[in-house]
Amino acid sequence: MYVRDTIAAISTAVGEGGIGIVRISGPASLPIASSIFRAKSNGGLKSHRFSYGEVVNPGNGDLIDEAMVVYMKGPNSYTREDVVEIQCHGGTLVVSRILSLVLSEGARLAEPGEFTKRAFLNGRIDLVQAEAVMDVISSRTDASLALAQHQREGLLSRRITTVKEGIVYALAYVEALIDFPEDDVDVAVETDVLGKVAPALAELDALIEGFDEGRVLRDGVSVVIAGKPNVGKSSLLNTLLKEKRAIVTSVPGTTRDLIEEVVNINGLPVKLLDTAGIRESEDQVEQEGVRLSLDRIPKADLVLFVVDGASEFGQDDAAILQAIGDKSYLVVRNKADLQINAVLPAECTGPVVAISTLTGDGVPELRDAITNAFMHGHAIDGREFVAVSKARHRDALLKARTSLQSFVTNLEAGVNLELLPVDLRDALDAVGEVTGETTADDVLDRIFSSFCIGK
Repeated sequence: MYVRDTIAAISTAVGEGGIGIVRISGPASLPIASSIFRAKSNGGLKSHRFSYGEVVNPGNGDLIDEAMVVYMKGPNSYTREDVVEIQCHGGTLVVSRILSLVLSEGARLAEPGEFTKRAFLNGRIDLVQAEAVMDVISSRTDASLALAQHQREGLLSRRITTVKEGIVYALAYVEALIDFPEDDVDVAVETDVLGKVAPALAELDALIEGFDEGRVLRDGVSVVIAGKPNVGKSSLLNTLLKEKRAIVTSVPGTTRDLIEEVVNINGLPVKLLDTAGIRESEDQVEQEGVRLSLDRIPKADLVLFVVDGASEFGQDDAAILQAIGDKSYLVVRNKADLQINAVLPAECTGPVVAISTLTGDGVPELRDAITNAFMHGHAIDGREFVAVSKARHRDALLKARTSLQSFVTNLEAGVNLELLPVDLRDALDAVGEVTGETTADDVLDRIFSSFCIGK
């Protein structure tokens, strides 16, 4: 239930910084700010104008800090309510004291994501745009940021609105035929209504098919580097990271533990995991490293199966290939600067990329191969790249597509007109789940509870 009270929270990160911001939203925002802020000018707080002055304790007159304060009168604000932001020095204590003052003057502490939730409930943004706010904050590459910004700007919502318009048109047409049965326009239904529904179905298909690319851009992918000892796994990790993260020696079995790092590969957030060399060993520590390596392979989105291109494909290599099983993998033939002697067995069917971690040859091609394994050749840094990136969206659109396809089937089969609106309303409700028009309150609470406080 939306209570139109006044909320406040610290909107900057915890810790020391140049600036700290306390945000207030609700009907008492301006009175609260006026009670604790003493402007240096006599003009008082004016909407969308910064005022310089001091924050003081109204009870005893103690100075808390000098500050800049901006008042934004609703509906021209983030939440469409009256909003005040107090910008002070970024020390933990001073920001906390100002927040305490604000709360003592009548505001309550905001719940996680409550500012953005109010923006949604007040109609400033839809649910897709609201969820994109957190994606903007948590983006790890330029491409994932661009995708989140496109969603926040409403580009995905516009595509979903196109689907909705087609469904609404069909629903209105069918209900009109039910209300006026004397009009014999069955042929018009087949042509005109299907003409509107077909583009909606095509758009649903395109959005659903783009989910895999959108998901990996938002969430990133897990890539395990696997191979027998001394094939260059750690060198490959260092090469992809462009820094020396793992110890590299000529002694087999140097890597005993798992090393995990996140790297930007052509715009794709990739969590790289360098594993211990997999082989038979009597060393208990090395055995544990091998066990951990074998345990992580099935959990990876992609395996980089590193083989020594200058030696024969041996039993340890075969054991790793068996452990990979049906997982998606790339064969990375390292040491391409030496003579290639490895002959891959017939069962090793993964794409092969020859590289040299010593010279860097083939590394750009490997980066492209990693990206293409998830993006299927689609450009991910384009300004107009728009995709569904959340399972919740995908699932709702799948329901909408199923209902819309059922409508088309029933219409073409000549089913009684009075039954046709059921599928259309189901499709409309499913689309509304994405944008928030028909989303249950518990789902909304779960979505916004994942936000940080102050946003």
